[in-house]
Amino acid sequence: MTDDIRVLLVDDQELFRAGVAVIVNAQDGMRVVGQAGDGLEALRLVDEVEPDVVLMDIRMPEMDGVEATRQLFQRDHAARRTKPLRVVVLTTFNLDDRAATAIRHGASGFLLKDITPVMLRDAIRTVHTGNAVLAPRDLSVLLNNQFESPRPVPAAYSSLTDRERPVFAAVAKGLSNAEIAAQIFASESTVKTHVGSILRKLSLRDRVQIVVFAHEHGLAG
Repeated sequence: MTDDIRVLLVDDQELFRAGVAVIVNAQDGMRVVGQAGDGLEALRLVDEVEPDVVLMDIRMPEMDGVEATRQLFQRDHAARRTKPLRVVVLTTFNLDDRAATAIRHGASGFLLKDITPVMLRDAIRTVHTGNAVLAPRDLSVLLNNQFESPRPVPAAYSSLTDRERPVFAAVAKGLSNAEIAAQIFASESTVKTHVGSILRKLSLRDRVQIVVFAHEHGLAG
């Protein structure tokens, strides 16, 4: 029997939180372990209740979701955790620039607040496994205007092998493992192995961060 996915809800509207909590708690294999009304309270509760997934509103008083996400993935906060943390930001606007900033800081994607219960359930399960809840192609569009000038490419990038670099480029463009496998004439399991190696070498958490890394360093092509 697997453990339930532990979910923390962060939104300044109590009625909205209550509705989402009902939806999440009705799903098999997941439960709400805490609720916060602003980013400051979220920072405290993450340490206290140890969620797997945080559903984080973008616009809140005291501390908004962008700043809370940034602080959650700072080295000192991350070092206190014993398991991966995934953050999904909630917004009322599609392709929200503030959502893009939260993704740069470590969020695994964003959801519109009018999504269906089924979409919410699937999104929580998706990020819990380390994938994005925003299609990487859409993420690329979202990040196009986030970096005015690329940063220098880190030395770690040079450690990627000749087989890993095309995989990196393909992930950055939003291709799935199946699409990459067809492109490089390899199996999906081989692609998965390459992706795992790329994440380790570049010290990245997931595929979302590969897309961010590529845009940030002018490697998106």
